[in-house]
Amino acid sequence: MNIALLVIFGFLLLSIYLGIRAKKGKKMDLEQWTVGGRGFGALFVFLLMAGEIYTTFTFLGGSAWAYGKGGPAYYILAYISLSCVIGYWLLPAIWRYANKHKLMSLSDFYEKKYDSPFLGVLVAIVGIISIIPYLVLQLKGLGIIVSQASYGSISPTLAIWIGAIAVTVYVMVSGLHGSAWTAVIKDIMIFGIVVFLGFYIPFHYYGGISSMFSSIEEAAPGFLAIPEKGLSISWFISSVLLTVLGFYMWPHGFGGIFAAKSERALRKNTIISPLYTLMLLFVFFVGFAAIGQVPGLKGPDADLALLKISIQTFDPWFVGLIGAVGLLTALVPGSMLLLSGATLLAKNVYKTFVPQASDVQVMKLARYLVPVITLVSVFFTLNGGNTIVTLLLMAYSFVTQLFPALIFSFTKNRFVTKQGGAAGIIVGVGIVSYTTITKMTIISLVPFFPQWVLDLNVGIIALVANVLVTIVVSMLTKGLGHQLPSNEYAKSKVV
Repeated sequence: MNIALLVIFGFLLLSIYLGIRAKKGKKMDLEQWTVGGRGFGALFVFLLMAGEIYTTFTFLGGSAWAYGKGGPAYYILAYISLSCVIGYWLLPAIWRYANKHKLMSLSDFYEKKYDSPFLGVLVAIVGIISIIPYLVLQLKGLGIIVSQASYGSISPTLAIWIGAIAVTVYVMVSGLHGSAWTAVIKDIMIFGIVVFLGFYIPFHYYGGISSMFSSIEEAAPGFLAIPEKGLSISWFISSVLLTVLGFYMWPHGFGGIFAAKSERALRKNTIISPLYTLMLLFVFFVGFAAIGQVPGLKGPDADLALLKISIQTFDPWFVGLIGAVGLLTALVPGSMLLLSGATLLAKNVYKTFVPQASDVQVMKLARYLVPVITLVSVFFTLNGGNTIVTLLLMAYSFVTQLFPALIFSFTKNRFVTKQGGAAGIIVGVGIVSYTTITKMTIISLVPFFPQWVLDLNVGIIALVANVLVTIVVSMLTKGLGHQLPSNEYAKSKVV
């Protein structure tokens, strides 16, 4: 067994230990398991929500986009930073309402706001459909990272199974507490490793960051700029807008919000997070540096850019540390995804149809569903092929369709009805599904439109249709809709 593999497995065992030990001294009822007893301060809230930023997609995909796409890669940095502006005002409002009504999941929020169990089930279904490909992404990334960092000693398939079993165990035992404690070690490590790589590799191969960019520009003029067609400025702006609005709509993101013990903890998180996000620059630097050092990576192989140049540059023990960081970037968000998915199914689907079920029964079912969701995700990871890629492209646009109904729920004398909210979500999700499955683009629909229109992210069309349908159906069903009392609005509005 090589030293890199020993380092990776050492950190895997440590993460399992911390995840299980997190249960100590706590009675694991449904509230403790799902939202940590609503007692997390600013530090743990920050670490949990940072877990959504630094996943295997960021670790591999961020460097891959820099390697293969150039300038457009910076949209990742833009949308994560801008989402914090919305979060500063929106998250405390969500927390106040959730804390008052003891909500535990994304679907709980919609169900309570609109007084509609059906809307709660619909949101749960959209959330679960979105979670599966996101979880598959973490597992696939984990398999690539561990296999590459172990110099092939562990196959991607075996790495996926080991990671899936590990995360299942500590989620079942400790719930959100396990995710939080694993996030501590993950974020300490990723800060040190990513910043070091981002500085060392450009200086090692090019003599500096400025020299690296000069070399790239000389070899491929314009590569570092945003192109005039395709991934153009209109694509950049529309993609940033779409992802900013959808950033907090992920079910596991709501778990982190509900777990906070105060509004202040959430506001602190949104203030600090943009600074933390600057670490993405160092991920990009590694991808840019790999262009001249490990050329020829095409298509999916571009995801290997960071690992290939690291293996070429460092001793096995340090490659093992990089692999350990990659492992943890899968385990933390993976655990939160499993937790939120199991909670949605047990509390917002099962309990809706079996209302007499007790909290204890719901808790047991949620725990039993964790390995079920894991097995489904592992199956698609190993056998999904292009189907999962298609689902993954739909996932972010799916959850963004939940945003209009959420933001409309905070308006005074809320004019949007439960029928309008549901209709908007269904139409938005339907358009995203159809355009993704059929590979339909704006170009194929209206090829005679100006280039900037043709380059828009197609998810924007779905979002606009969502809003229009929500408003029209709400106007038609206004007399039937449940209205938010004025005193309820005063306590839950966005301020």
